[in-house]
Amino acid sequence: MERKVKLQNFIDALGMANLLVSINGESPCDAIMSLYTEPEAQALGAKEICSVTYNSKEVREGSLFVCKGAHFKEEYLADAISRGAICYVREATGVESSCSIEGHKTVSIKDDCIAIFVNDIRAAMPIIAKTYYGDLSAQLKVVGITGTKGKSTTAYYMRYILDDYMAGVGGRRSAICSGIDNYDGVIEEESHLTSPEVMELYKHMDNAISSGIEYMTMEVSSQALKYDRVEGVTLEAGAFLNIGTDHISDIEHPNFEDYFESKLKIFKNCRKACYSLDSESVDRIQAASHDCPCVITFSQIDSAANVYAYDVKSEDGRVSFRAAAKNLSGYEDFDEAFELGTFGTINVENALAAISLSALLEVPIEYIKSGLAKAQSPGRMEVCRSKDGKRIAIVDYAHNKLSYERFFETIKDEFPGRKIIIVFGSAGGKAFSRREELGTIAGLNCEYSIITEEDYGEEDLMKICTEIAGFVEAAGGKAEIILDRGEAIKKAIELMDDDTIVFIPGKGRETRMKRGTEYIDTPSDMDYVEMYL
Repeated sequence: MERKVKLQNFIDALGMANLLVSINGESPCDAIMSLYTEPEAQALGAKEICSVTYNSKEVREGSLFVCKGAHFKEEYLADAISRGAICYVREATGVESSCSIEGHKTVSIKDDCIAIFVNDIRAAMPIIAKTYYGDLSAQLKVVGITGTKGKSTTAYYMRYILDDYMAGVGGRRSAICSGIDNYDGVIEEESHLTSPEVMELYKHMDNAISSGIEYMTMEVSSQALKYDRVEGVTLEAGAFLNIGTDHISDIEHPNFEDYFESKLKIFKNCRKACYSLDSESVDRIQAASHDCPCVITFSQIDSAANVYAYDVKSEDGRVSFRAAAKNLSGYEDFDEAFELGTFGTINVENALAAISLSALLEVPIEYIKSGLAKAQSPGRMEVCRSKDGKRIAIVDYAHNKLSYERFFETIKDEFPGRKIIIVFGSAGGKAFSRREELGTIAGLNCEYSIITEEDYGEEDLMKICTEIAGFVEAAGGKAEIILDRGEAIKKAIELMDDDTIVFIPGKGRETRMKRGTEYIDTPSDMDYVEMYL
């Protein structure tokens, strides 16, 4: 949707939030006063912003450009100005009054481009987005899901349920923002982040609204909650799935407490919410949920939960269970049988979350059942068999301790006695504790581990793989390093026999690998498995 917003509105909004440090080197009060009193300054303040972005390649005439990110370079700002940015916003460094870059010197208030300095660029971004797009969550029902594991699967369960519901009442296919892909009625793309940056999120919401879409489901990561990527977006319903140790590093969360506290912030954004009684630290989750006006619970263990699963079965990879529901705040009690379209009893927890969210949204039970029965989550617990059906490889996005533990529990239940060969790695530059946790779990549970690349970024790949292999061997396992992921998968399949399962976690159906600062196109893990199996 094309829109134009006066530059003055952004200055006023940032000023009201006490974020302004200077405007072209002047104090906020002096600069804002001049915008109201000097005719030339008034004309500049009346200029219309036609887009807001932090990507210089997206800048066009009349854009507001945000200077943000660990990899920000001054040439990005120069590029944005050359493309027509009439304003840029950046974090103050103490030298903002004399800030200059090659080919561009910070200009006076009478020139074509105005420089706005703020004390917190992260806090400024949601204000900039909301000033430009308006309060979009008043026009779109947004469903948010957080947890250490299961976010993507639950998001896809919701997508199928809501799509069935919308088809039944003549509505549009629902939107989704997930760690797998994004769809908003205009854009359909593979995603880079679990949760998009706030300006991208607003753009997705705006596209969904202009496309006549009523619902959007999104994964809400701890980083999104910590760094205000969902600030100003009210969730119609939110789910807290579980909590485990993950994302602990210098550039993510310094410790588990910071990670957990970030996750708990989701309840402050919700009109309605649900959480699992089976989670660790459930007392803290319950206490945090008091910020939300309407809360229900789900469980596979505690029959006192509002939504309780029992009689869980898996036959030939098909999962079924019953769910009994009571006191759902305006939704009728029920006791119904459900089937899942995805493999693994591990997914019952995710299904319970989707049932609870759907009840909070007042989706009729028939669409909850039909959606779950056909739901597929690309790259999540996808089973690939050889032509004779005897050899099995499983591809999944699992990449943390809790996901690995749940997977091995499921495999031992579903395929008792089978040996496991695993192909895995760990991302570079973050979540360093995963290397020990995943290596140890693999060493304890797998016949053989092949360590390989997984979005190693700017860190040395061999260093990462060597660290993981050391933890595998310390736990009593056997490990081999094959840096090329395709070759690693090929080797695992060559090693397997009819009594073996090959498990390939981490990348699922992603078709890009982060090598250095670039995302390189590659076949997905499923592509490799189908090629070699």
